[in-house]
Amino acid sequence: MATKNHNLSDYDINSVPDATGMKVGIVVAEWNENITAALLNGAQQTLMKNGVFPEDIEVMTVPGSFELVYGTAQMVKKNFDAVIALGCVIRGDTPHDRYICQGVTYGLTRLNVIQDTPVIYGLITTLDMQQAEERAGGKMGNKGDECAVTAIKMADFRRKIEKD
Repeated sequence: MATKNHNLSDYDINSVPDATGMKVGIVVAEWNENITAALLNGAQQTLMKNGVFPEDIEVMTVPGSFELVYGTAQMVKKNFDAVIALGCVIRGDTPHDRYICQGVTYGLTRLNVIQDTPVIYGLITTLDMQQAEERAGGKMGNKGDECAVTAIKMADFRRKIEKD
């Protein structure tokens, strides 16, 4: 979890490799759409600001965060340099959030282990809607920005590994 003073949108532009020519897939959950749409916007803007062309960003939606695993598994079969999974789970009156978060975390981790395309974890897990809003363009920045930077860095890492 991010520290209290860490803004998710802060990064050193000089530490981000040139993303020109990179192709990025984004899978975004429709559930909590007010949050996930903001995450998606942040990711897209950051990718483009760092050199990814709009036509090289493909966005697919899934109903909820649990479905991010299947959606991402399908996206990695395509020719992307990285795939970003964006969702939002907010704790409620039942323990559903624990099961969803655990399943998504395990599933996305497994995808990173069994295939070659970097999968970027962009699941916001919060106690309430205010915390989610703070991490989707509010005072904590935008997790989508952070995921886009991570996607670029991991795609660059993959390219360097494949060159050797």
